[in-house]
Amino acid sequence: MKLSQFKFKLPEEQIALYPHSIAHEFTNDDGTKGEFRITRRDECRLMVLHRKSQTIDMYKRDEEGKPIEGAYLDFRNVLDYFDEGDTFVFNDTKVFPARLYGTKEKTDAKIEVFLLRELNEEMRLWDVLVEPARKIRIGNKLFFDESGTMVAEVIDNTTSRGRTLRFLYDCPHDEFKRELFALGEAPLPRYIIDRRENPHGTAEDLDDFQCIFAKNEGGVTVPASGLHFSRELMKRMEIKGIEKAFITLHCGLGTFHDIEVEDLTKHKMDSEQMFVTQEACDIVNGAKRSGKHVCAVGTSVVKATETAVGTDGMLKAYEGWTNKFIFPPYDFGLADSMIANFYHPYSTLLMETAAFGGYELVMEAYDMAVKNGFMFGCYGDAMLILND
Repeated sequence: MKLSQFKFKLPEEQIALYPHSIAHEFTNDDGTKGEFRITRRDECRLMVLHRKSQTIDMYKRDEEGKPIEGAYLDFRNVLDYFDEGDTFVFNDTKVFPARLYGTKEKTDAKIEVFLLRELNEEMRLWDVLVEPARKIRIGNKLFFDESGTMVAEVIDNTTSRGRTLRFLYDCPHDEFKRELFALGEAPLPRYIIDRRENPHGTAEDLDDFQCIFAKNEGGVTVPASGLHFSRELMKRMEIKGIEKAFITLHCGLGTFHDIEVEDLTKHKMDSEQMFVTQEACDIVNGAKRSGKHVCAVGTSVVKATETAVGTDGMLKAYEGWTNKFIFPPYDFGLADSMIANFYHPYSTLLMETAAFGGYELVMEAYDMAVKNGFMFGCYGDAMLILND
């Protein structure tokens, strides 16, 4: 397929800058009114795509089964489509506070450093991206706090914006990471922070930009489809007898990179580290052998499971890296249903969703989403794709 086939017009006001929330009004003692908002992860809108029947649902139904126009499905309705023994597969990567701000020695020029991954624990070596890249050279020292204790030296260039930093901080490793992360902000995508009035992440963002089941540290962006799951919804899954399996794929920044080729077969994805345990395999394969549904929660889970699935359609234990790029047409080997967000035009995440749900059906759903005010991006609304 061609890149241009994933173009659509996304209104600016439909790019979600904050997680889904509800407003509560209150009246002060002097009679003036105020408002506060409460985050409700599981109350965003839900659109349901049925692959075989080529139909799309976005409204709740009355007792006669007729859609109630204007009464949108919300994410809590997702469990209505699954039964006891079905299995959801989650990505339990844990996002760390990867965005740092500091100054360059001598000039005090302001700089931004985005931590990608730790290369060597003992030597305090990190792979990072820097801005402005042209002013940050090998040998420069970068300062990240007013006291001058958190200092890093640039020791190598990796790409045009990539650098290797050695942090000059003498203490136990756990203490070093604790102090480093205390200076960092949630690694919100640029399309969010560049549109906010305050371009800096907040303490709330550290919680909001994290799945409640996150466990294994290493992601520099969140597996967004997992954000919709609240503790209450997870408990309802347990009561209903729906199984949970967890894999780890440390989501990188490659999903936000612009594709620079029209022919998608020529695009190369960044590699991401992933782990599939035998425990996860046993749960997923047990569901498949029993004829139950397996639902991949997010594009990262689809990518990981398609990397680790065998020719027999069963999930295999895996530890390594994947740069799998999924776009239509693609023959999927594991999950029969998928939860996704609504993504930006030309996004590799949109392409993977279209491969799973079928290009025509998914693009029709996107057209409906735009016309009906659905929200897009990490904090946006959700889509469920079923094979019925």
